[in-house]
Amino acid sequence: MDLSRVAGREPRRVTGEEREAAVLVPVVRRAEGPHVLFTKRAEDLSDHPGQMSFPGGGRETYDADIYATALREGHEEIGLREEEVGYVGQLDDIRTVTEFSITPFVVEIPDRTYEPNDREVAEIAVLPIAGLVNDANHELERREHPYYGEIVIHYFRVGGYTVWGATGRIVVQFLELVTDWRAPERLDPESYG
Repeated sequence: MDLSRVAGREPRRVTGEEREAAVLVPVVRRAEGPHVLFTKRAEDLSDHPGQMSFPGGGRETYDADIYATALREGHEEIGLREEEVGYVGQLDDIRTVTEFSITPFVVEIPDRTYEPNDREVAEIAVLPIAGLVNDANHELERREHPYYGEIVIHYFRVGGYTVWGATGRIVVQFLELVTDWRAPERLDPESYG
């Protein structure tokens, strides 16, 4: 894994969506190899209940910038402290079907126990990158989207969890940047570079 491929790159920005959000893509280094921390959303949330996601959420007017949004949400959702976060870089923004533009930030965080905020997070899962890049754990499906036409949905099934949707799209770009893994099919030319 080479995180330097993320550092300093110029990400594509999405404009024109009604709402802005930001997520952290938290890398945890362990003796057996690098891992990524995910959250499983609480079942009673109105948007994407029970789905795997990254720590993050919608921008508030009091957030200094979109990175501040990601840090605030990381603290609220899993108890991540700002001083623990090692900024690496930014991935391309993505659009969601819920009319958000999401800005993902790759960060390194300590390998410690994090506390999920039960109102938003049902569970925290730290999944190995080796499992995410294993083709036996990856599937894809073509679907017709009402706004974007035909799209490809990526599914990563690792450790009893399924990562897909917007989070799966972020994982695809992240893995293609930091590893030699390549998705069998891309979503669309504007999804990432």
